Amino acid sequence: MIKRLASFFTHLMRNYLPDAYLFAILLTFISVVMALLFTGAGFTKIVTSWGDGIYGIVAFAFQMILILVTGHCLALTPAVNRILVSIASLGNTPIKGGMIVAFVAGVCSFLNWGFGLIVGGLLAMEIVKRNPKADFPLMIAAAYSGFVVWHQGFSGSIPLVIATAKHAQNFVEKMTGSVVPVSQSIFQPFNLIPAVLIILTLPLLIYLIYPKPEDVKTIPEDRLKDIGNETIHAELPAQPTLAERIDHSYIINMIFGLLGLIYLLYHFSTKGFDLNLNIVIFIFFISGVILHGKPIHYIRAVNTAIKGAGGIALQFPLYGGIQGIMIGTGLAKVIANWFVAVSSPETFYLFQFWAAGLINVFIPSGGGQWAAQGPITMEAVKLMGIDPIRSAMMVAWGDQWTNMIQPFWALPLLGLAGLSARDIMGYTTMTLIWSGAVMSVFALLMGFQVL
Repeated sequence: MIKRLASFFTHLMRNYLPDAYLFAILLTFISVVMALLFTGAGFTKIVTSWGDGIYGIVAFAFQMILILVTGHCLALTPAVNRILVSIASLGNTPIKGGMIVAFVAGVCSFLNWGFGLIVGGLLAMEIVKRNPKADFPLMIAAAYSGFVVWHQGFSGSIPLVIATAKHAQNFVEKMTGSVVPVSQSIFQPFNLIPAVLIILTLPLLIYLIYPKPEDVKTIPEDRLKDIGNETIHAELPAQPTLAERIDHSYIINMIFGLLGLIYLLYHFSTKGFDLNLNIVIFIFFISGVILHGKPIHYIRAVNTAIKGAGGIALQFPLYGGIQGIMIGTGLAKVIANWFVAVSSPETFYLFQFWAAGLINVFIPSGGGQWAAQGPITMEAVKLMGIDPIRSAMMVAWGDQWTNMIQPFWALPLLGLAGLSARDIMGYTTMTLIWSGAVMSVFALLMGFQVL
């Protein structure tokens, strides 16, 4: 039954899901229509909110691109690559390979979403190289499925924002007067247990939805030949110039890396476990610099990694425009209030999770969604006497959940694999259903104070 359901969604997505860029344009049209129907905003207000939002998100977009690029660069280091090759050797059958990809992608996405996306993709490509008869779209879908836990982990935008003092979007601090260290959000049992459960059961899901032999879609021969041909390593010329010696200097690279480590040591020794968004970027940047060994290797890694950020750079302004409509016209507030209106103290967390999942389809950015939904959530928290930290994490859960049917964050993987969103979204819809069931149960357990 599960295999048939996966086959149905795969057929549906491959035939009816538009390209990711057109998906964003269609969402823009839908946002305009909804704002006209459900808010008092006129057409001029909607258009100006859209235009203001397009480039009002540039700073945050650049942070997201840096997370992706630094995570990709770290994944391209020889040390990480050796680990990937070693792990790939365990996937000696297509089904086993897909199960391994889902598990590793989940663990790595929990550590850092950009790192998890790229490691999952590179591991999937390595396994397909060893198993060319494997279902290629499913392997990439397995890599993207691990992304479903990213906002419960170390690089989650919302737990990092509410852990950052005097942040413009730290609505919890504005309400309570204090920041929320990640020990009270990410590392609490209510968040860790469902994250671990999802990561551990994703491989089983991949096993259950693996297609029948006649439905398998293998990797094209020309794409198979390209796997592993990215050249990061550079040899020092026989008669190098001074500039070339500097490019290949281990000493300069390590001094620079040491400077970064000293900064991190100072930061954590003076501020405790302050793992905010900028620090996460810095950790992966310095780690990549050190592990690549030479400056020229890191430069080449960035040149490779930046290609995967092209789709995000193109589409982030479009989603910034949608965010502008959602916030500027009050549409996000209207949608959030629909769920608040039907909530009780016992069901509040569940409905916040579902509301966040719906809003995430229009604003697939954790920080952007928190800017839109956070104030409404905190206002409801005060009225209903609900835990603000758990409420904030419900928005985080919803934000990660519907990424499984929102192709925006799949763009780096799709670019790496040469696939379109319609190739993988049928499989990731099954991840949406399963992870949604797990998180809904835990949201109810929290509401009834069982957890």
